[in-house]
Amino acid sequence: MSAVSTIVNVSGMTCGHCVSSVSEELESLAGVEKVDVDLNAGGISTVTITSAGALSSSQIGEAVAEAGYLVVSNQS
Repeated sequence: MSAVSTIVNVSGMTCGHCVSSVSEELESLAGVEKVDVDLNAGGISTVTITSAGALSSSQIGEAVAEAGYLVVSNQS
């Protein structure tokens, strides 16, 4: 089974601590292998999630919300 990459845009992140919080929450989801964040401080940051299988947008949204941020759009 090949890895699946999911790209989401997240608003509200401003620093490295924000990135760590979002990454930690996403990495806690089953099957997530890697999280890469392209921080755009104060704007919309791009988050790429690599996982063993597809993740639902609700799973991703809830994890990001748990970290205190908001998914503004996502694409596979």
